[in-house]
Amino acid sequence: MFEDKTLICKDCGQEFVFSANEQEFYAEKGFTNEPGRCPSCRAARKQQTRGNSGGYSRQQREMFPAICAECGKETMVPFQPSGDKPVYCRDCFQSQRRNNW
Repeated sequence: MFEDKTLICKDCGQEFVFSANEQEFYAEKGFTNEPGRCPSCRAARKQQTRGNSGGYSRQQREMFPAICAECGKETMVPFQPSGDKPVYCRDCFQSQRRNNW
């Protein structure tokens, strides 16, 4: 179904192969765009976005307490529940997602 493609990196201008396996992975994840950068430029860009300190600089999310609308357990969610929509714990949320697909 998928065949290897040769693409041009938008950063360094070098050719790189977008393999059939990578294309299959992108399709499984729902990605619609092909990579614009070669693997080495992607790695360099990823390193830059992690901060110049060399460490992982992502901020910790603020979590809010909630009661799961499905099982009634206390849980923590990364948003302030407004009360107008149901809130689910991780397990019930995953179950809801599987049932909707």
